[in-house]
Amino acid sequence: MSEHHNDDHGHGHGHDDHADHGSLKSYAIGFLLSVLLTAIPFWLVMAKVIDKSSTMGLVLLGFAAVQVVVHMIYFLHMNAKAEGGWSMLALLFTVMVLVIMMAGSIWVMYHLNHNMMPGMMDHDMRNMP
Repeated sequence: MSEHHNDDHGHGHGHDDHADHGSLKSYAIGFLLSVLLTAIPFWLVMAKVIDKSSTMGLVLLGFAAVQVVVHMIYFLHMNAKAEGGWSMLALLFTVMVLVIMMAGSIWVMYHLNHNMMPGMMDHDMRNMP
C-alpha cells in the first residue's frame, strides 16, 4: 500500500516541477551586483559627476531598473521556466499596470499645470467676501 501511495504522490501534482533555488555562488554574484549597483549611483550623486538633474535622474532610474532585474533573477529566481511561466506573466502584467498608472498620472499632472491660468489664484482670492 505504501508503494501505491508513493506513486500517486510523485506524479501529477507538480512536485517535480519546482524552480531552482540557487547556490551559494549565485547568491554571491547577486549580492556583489547589488552592492555595485548601489555604490555606483551613490558615488555619482555624492561626487556630482553629472550636473544636469534630469540626466542624473534618468541615469539613477536606469541603475534602479537593472538592480530590480538582478534581484528578480538572483534572489527571487524568476525566469520564463519558473512556475510554468506564470510568475513571468504576473510580472509583465504588473509592469504594464505600473507603466499605465505612472504615464497617466504624469500626463494628468502636466495638463493640470499647463492649463492652469497664471493669475487665477490671485483673482479668486480678491473676489472672496
